[in-house]
Amino acid sequence: MQHFIKNIRFVRMMQLTLLLLILGVGSGFVEVVETKLEACFYEFLDAPDNKLCRGGLKVIYPEIGDVSCSFIPRCVDYRFRISQEWEAPHVQYPLADENKMYVLIMVDPDCPSKAKPTYRFWRHWIVKDISGQSLKSGDIRGTELSDYRRPTPPSKTGYHRYQIFVYEQPTKQKIYLSPDETKSYGSWDIENFAAKFRLGEPVASTQFVTEHYKD
Repeated sequence: MQHFIKNIRFVRMMQLTLLLLILGVGSGFVEVVETKLEACFYEFLDAPDNKLCRGGLKVIYPEIGDVSCSFIPRCVDYRFRISQEWEAPHVQYPLADENKMYVLIMVDPDCPSKAKPTYRFWRHWIVKDISGQSLKSGDIRGTELSDYRRPTPPSKTGYHRYQIFVYEQPTKQKIYLSPDETKSYGSWDIENFAAKFRLGEPVASTQFVTEHYKD
């Protein structure tokens, strides 16, 4: 596995430490601040999971940045924040055609667990009518068919994959969820949905992995 280290908020913390020293604050407090300077170990996905990551798709959350094809690290409460605080990420597809429209889908195939995915796929987000320009910038604007639901893997169910797919939207194709589909988020047939509306194969896809923040 590839590993690399990012010093989170390094400049901010060093500036704070320097300011405290200038102001003559005792070394005890400075030591506490320094202990909160965490080194984050970012772990990328291995095969076969990394095969889903194609097209240069980026999934960007606040502070942590692009989480595509990686595990959400434990440091700085990132696993808590992605499941409890942060809203929908920026999703950026640099190869998007500005003259086309796109559909974005986010699902969890490991619900309630990867060992027993009884409710595969769990729907987390569907947006249609996304312009190529919007997708290029990462600022997703379109019509939400299914509101964004944060990644919230249940405790003691292990790691969950959160998969994001981008499809070209056929011209003049009306895309919707049926009344039965809107009754539940689980056991959703993504392949049937894509076939029904002639979406074809995704032009780009990726995934990230996380587990319950207390596990």
